[in-house]
Amino acid sequence: MSASYEVHGAVAVITLNNPPVNGLGYATRRAVAEGIDQAEADAAIKAVVITGAGKAFSGGADIREFGSPKALAEPNLHSLIAKVEACSKPVIAAIHTVCMGGGLELSLGCHYRVAAPGAKIALPEVKIGLLPGAGGTQRLPRALGVEPALNMIVSGEAVESQLLAMVPGQKLFDKITGSDVLGDALAFAETVIAKHADGSPLPRVRDLKARHAEPDAYFQFARNMVAAQAKNFPAPLRCLEAVAASAYKPFDEGLKAEREGFLALMMTPESKALRHAFFAERATSKIPDVPEDTPKREIKKVAVIGAGTMGGGISMNFLNAGIPVVLLEMKQEALDRGIATIRKNYEAQVKKGKLKEDKYQQRMALLSTTLSYAEIGDADLVIEAVFEDLGVKQQVFEQLDAVMKPGAILASNTSTLDVNRIAAFTRRPEDVIGMHFFSPANVMKLLEVVRGAKTAKDVLATVMALGKTIRKTCVVSGVCDGFIGNRMIEQYSRQAGFLLEEGCTPQQVDKAVEKFGFAMGPFRMGDLAGNDVGWYIRKRRYQEKPHLRYSMTADLLCEMGRFGQKTGAGWYDYAAGKRDAIPSPVVVEMIEQHRAAQGITPRKISDEEIVHRLVFSLVNEAAHILEEGIALRASDIDMVYLTGYGFPLWRGGPMCYADTVGLYNVVEAMKRFARNPLDDASFWQPAPLIQRLVAEGKSFTE
Repeated sequence: MSASYEVHGAVAVITLNNPPVNGLGYATRRAVAEGIDQAEADAAIKAVVITGAGKAFSGGADIREFGSPKALAEPNLHSLIAKVEACSKPVIAAIHTVCMGGGLELSLGCHYRVAAPGAKIALPEVKIGLLPGAGGTQRLPRALGVEPALNMIVSGEAVESQLLAMVPGQKLFDKITGSDVLGDALAFAETVIAKHADGSPLPRVRDLKARHAEPDAYFQFARNMVAAQAKNFPAPLRCLEAVAASAYKPFDEGLKAEREGFLALMMTPESKALRHAFFAERATSKIPDVPEDTPKREIKKVAVIGAGTMGGGISMNFLNAGIPVVLLEMKQEALDRGIATIRKNYEAQVKKGKLKEDKYQQRMALLSTTLSYAEIGDADLVIEAVFEDLGVKQQVFEQLDAVMKPGAILASNTSTLDVNRIAAFTRRPEDVIGMHFFSPANVMKLLEVVRGAKTAKDVLATVMALGKTIRKTCVVSGVCDGFIGNRMIEQYSRQAGFLLEEGCTPQQVDKAVEKFGFAMGPFRMGDLAGNDVGWYIRKRRYQEKPHLRYSMTADLLCEMGRFGQKTGAGWYDYAAGKRDAIPSPVVVEMIEQHRAAQGITPRKISDEEIVHRLVFSLVNEAAHILEEGIALRASDIDMVYLTGYGFPLWRGGPMCYADTVGLYNVVEAMKRFARNPLDDASFWQPAPLIQRLVAEGKSFTE
């Protein structure tokens, strides 16, 4: 579909019809242009209304055409807007529901705009590292005012139409309609026809002035603010300069400045990374052998086993989505603690103004508790969040198998254990799946959905859809030790330990990685998660994989009882009630004594080596994961690290970053690391997939 043309008396109605959001793809642009021509040629037509079918006016560019010749084919969006603007008959945009990006730019080319209340209005291009490229930075400041337009363009956030209509002096909307936006637009068109019956010129946004009382002072203030808030992203400052051009330059010169800024941003690694992340997030839901129309099971009630930190956080996700939850524990004291923590979390949101009191009470009313497995049997989904031990999981799943109703989905929140073995503890392995939430589960966006060998397709489809309902980014993983994220982070952590032995301090490693852009370095991360968690896993590794070498510093730290923030001491010291990481002389002394015992002479290690050993360890392990079919695509791995492990967004994830560096250069670095006698030479043999991509001149993500 593209766009339809209908006649209502003296008014032609062009309806964008390109589901799901009426993207302005080539066919749609062409159909709109043809509709304008048809209206111009018909003497009986006195005005044109442009609107959108379904649940959007237009969401902007058709993302399915990004990077293809169709995206720029004539009429491109600039040409279409110019055609609409030059139409000899008044063109009215009838805006409803969603009007974003190129859709808003198209409406700004119309002579008049009417909008339904609640319509989401935005120029979100900055979120993919770009600026509005079809006149948005020039027309919106003229229609809305410089300051509100700059705020919208630099943030990319949507604002509801009725709020924008309240901006003093705005010329963005000529009328806020009722619920029948098309009917009101047709009535408004009759008024406009009468107004211009004498041949008076049609209003054009381009002819307005983008005024500000003190532009020099304002734009300098804005530059300082934007530079401080977006230091790793070039697009916000470019957006600002384009808006400034609207205030200082004639319209056509401003358009030229906008175009130059757009083209410059297109070539930046940051924009490429953001665009990669944009498409990667949408790709995560595509599972080759599970069609989008796969029937889904109904989830009306959820049970959660375990009221600890994870169980409470998991429960909050469903309460927030309006889904009743029954929380099960073995002892009343544990239940009481869990409920108290959930209340505390919600009350903190209320205190900060992020949650209204009535919403808080509604959510808590959806939560019930029990000490008996028999009372959760009617739940449609049950998620266990108990201790990470296969024996404990076995006890839980055997009981779930006995009490849960037929068709219920049985999910494990395990972070490393074999979901196939867990499924085998039941007589219904097809109903078992992994749902690996990340802590804090009510905050972190990532949900690793672990597909067992016998997991039914409708179970997988249901959990993926449910993940969207609870506002998670869901990534499918196959079964292996640690799945995608934790399997990779183990190699990252091993390298961090080797760096300590070779001469680094924990704070040097953390600072290097945080300067690169990670939210938190490996040692601060360990202290937050609990160093005893990694210790437990390593003990299992020593039995299962005796050939795998680790630095002993982490074990020595745990033997000292330094488990992290929860004990007030880990790789760092912590003051009571605070999370500030204070360098610990005790830890430095422990590391130095360990080096001496191993006969290691410390050396000076550069930040570049620190970063590349850590990041490229992720990349090499990820390549093995891809080859084994554990992850469906490289971009899925990037989404795991962007949403679950604090990888810097402007670098696009480890696989995107490796492509940016160049896989040939990644391999050369691996060869250098393999020559280090204190490192693990066998690990640094490039994965066969990387070797093949280098030989073929290809990359992970393109």
